[in-house]
Amino acid sequence: MEANRRTFLKAAGLTAASANRILGANGRVNAAFIGMGRMGRENLRYAAGQENLNVAAVCDVYELNLNKAAELAKKKFPDVRSIRDFREILADKSIDVVCISTPDNWHAYMTVEACKAGKDVYVEKPVSVTVEEARKMVEAARKYNRVVQAGTMQRSAAHFQKAVEIIKSGELGQITTVHCWNYGNMPVEGIGNPADSDPPEGLDWDMWLGPAPKRPFNVNRFGVDPNDKWFAHFRWFWEYAGGMMTDWGVHWIDIVQFAFDEAMPTVINCVGGKWRLKDNRETPDTIHASYEYASGCLVTYENRYGNAQSMFNKGGGILFNGDKATMFVDRSEYRIIPERRPRRPMAAPPKGQPQGTPAEEITQVKSTDSGNARHWANFLECVKSRERPNSDIEKCARSSVTCILANVALRSHQRLDWDHQKWTVRQGEAKKFLSREERKPWRINV
Repeated sequence: MEANRRTFLKAAGLTAASANRILGANGRVNAAFIGMGRMGRENLRYAAGQENLNVAAVCDVYELNLNKAAELAKKKFPDVRSIRDFREILADKSIDVVCISTPDNWHAYMTVEACKAGKDVYVEKPVSVTVEEARKMVEAARKYNRVVQAGTMQRSAAHFQKAVEIIKSGELGQITTVHCWNYGNMPVEGIGNPADSDPPEGLDWDMWLGPAPKRPFNVNRFGVDPNDKWFAHFRWFWEYAGGMMTDWGVHWIDIVQFAFDEAMPTVINCVGGKWRLKDNRETPDTIHASYEYASGCLVTYENRYGNAQSMFNKGGGILFNGDKATMFVDRSEYRIIPERRPRRPMAAPPKGQPQGTPAEEITQVKSTDSGNARHWANFLECVKSRERPNSDIEKCARSSVTCILANVALRSHQRLDWDHQKWTVRQGEAKKFLSREERKPWRINV
């Protein structure tokens, strides 16, 4: 058994000493959390519920968030340290894993540097701001033999896993269209138009910007609500994120590609713009993205802020449309609606069956868990086994890039042909949107 263990560790690029360090004392791993806003504290709560994890440190450039996280962590881990500079965590050899819940503009740099420092990583979605950054994250995980779990936790929720199993079984028949959406009706003033100002006390604004261009502080670019009523508004600015397409769209597209055996689209189109909201956000308030997959399926994602009416009275979700049945799935449930028997268009329905009514009853299965706790359990299990987790970085890189490409198509006004082997597009005019120049000293080197 010991000989087999040594062979396994060698194949994984690990020494017995490094594996023992990963396991930690009494089978526990030491974890540090970077980025302690609302999402960071959510991750802290779910991780703290795992029996084999010790929270050693929390880190944030904003003192208010740092103090909130420290107060939360000390309820169970009284020795937790509060740190302002994430580089101190990466240099600490006692830290086994890091959770990165910063704004998106930091995800790639921190993940690559954590991998280089010999640490396993749980990184929030979308994994990056650009296609090139996502590629480097996968490269770093493989080069340094690290376990990297992305925060698309729906992959670990039981009802999503069952829904994907049903789709792969062929129960829905041939699926030629899939529709994903997020709908809402927001007042036209949106998040407002605050003037640039000095940053709040306790915030290192230059460190918050990190790889992004230097900009004066604006409360919407930062976008943190001290009362935690909303998630930060940085999501609506191109230099830090990708709007609803990458923030929410990635959750739905990730499940679609989970069901499609991780295939990526071959053709991407996207239309839309900022047509309703009068605030200072940069990303669109109305968007329609379409993807063609080689299997012969058209996938669409739609977001709007001017009308909340939707199918099944749901603000968001996915419809898989097969020739045998349609499946609706969101975080609360999945439903299967059988198709009528195929017949010619305009033909009369069978006697006694109204037009549009399925011949069989709808199957409805409610969610039993959010997926968050199971996602963390899966990550920590893989930290020990060295297997790839449910949302391995390569899987989420594919889903994130699929969403990023919609934004590239929108901003370049190009129909894109995607080469998933070379991770690039054929349209030269669009290629400038696939990468960015990181601000010194935060350039990514794998």
